[in-house]
Amino acid sequence: MGRVLAIDYGDQRIGLALSDPLKIIASPYKTIVNNDIDYSVEVIQKIVIDDDIELTIIGLPLSMSGKDTDQTKKVKLFSNKLSSKDIKIKFVDERWSSKAAKRSMQYQGIKTGHNKSLVDRTAAAIFLQQYLDQK
Repeated sequence: MGRVLAIDYGDQRIGLALSDPLKIIASPYKTIVNNDIDYSVEVIQKIVIDDDIELTIIGLPLSMSGKDTDQTKKVKLFSNKLSSKDIKIKFVDERWSSKAAKRSMQYQGIKTGHNKSLVDRTAAAIFLQQYLDQK
């Protein structure tokens, strides 16, 4: 019984979250510094193997009207590279996940300005939890 990995792709950082083996609870996992797309793909491929990932969901950054943005194109390019490594991918709407992550952290008394990598992981956990709840 594999886990689900969530990816919040950004030009500078890639936030990751993991489900538990029963696919009930999402937790922030780690952040990858995105200096090189091929390196980032290798790191994620290793995580998929090591953590028994059966599905990877990627947050799709759509505009408020639901249309593709410049960032959407970058995410799709990244996902194509992951797919070429036999990683099963599904897209989910990630609109508002970063704002929700910041709000949640502020509520907990965590400063978001110096914790951008935590914001990215938390955003991935938020849309992963929404995905798990729908299943």
